[in-house]
Amino acid sequence: MSDKKKKDVAAVSTYADHEVILPPNKLKKAVQKVKPGTKIDFDPVASAEAALAELSDDFSQWMEQEGERLTRARNDVTASGINSANRDTLFRAAHDIKGQAATLGFPLVSAVAESLCRLIEHTGDPQRIPFELVDQHVDAVRAIMREQGQPGADAVAEELTQRLREVSKDFLRREGKDLDEIENGPSIAP
Repeated sequence: MSDKKKKDVAAVSTYADHEVILPPNKLKKAVQKVKPGTKIDFDPVASAEAALAELSDDFSQWMEQEGERLTRARNDVTASGINSANRDTLFRAAHDIKGQAATLGFPLVSAVAESLCRLIEHTGDPQRIPFELVDQHVDAVRAIMREQGQPGADAVAEELTQRLREVSKDFLRREGKDLDEIENGPSIAP
């Protein structure tokens, strides 16, 4: 066997009660040898930021699609009443927006989606969730997305978010929920 083929084959040492297998180290081929003091011209953060910048034109479209998904979920709940299946669909749509909004350039949308998630997550009986409050959350998500970048929009979004959080907390408090536990405890997503 040639020296090159020997390097590509695992070395096996056999003992009475076990074997030791040393796989070939193929990573050595991928590593660039650099002399000490040589500047490496690669910045992974800059590379990731450049990739995001290329994709950023699509961010608004992606958020619009997520907003439409949330609206469809809300409309399904409104049309047929809330049940565990459409409650989960509504939660997932809001949860996805909560997680993606900041990355996609809509950080103020995230807080409203989080408030809706909390409302859904911590209301034991889905039938007790007020449709009006769900509507207000979904409409707020859509409005904040639509108005982003307009003069004064951030202040209005923050005020709207704060009010939705207060109303949701008040509802959960009346449902007998421990708000400290909700604020500080782990997620119990449906």
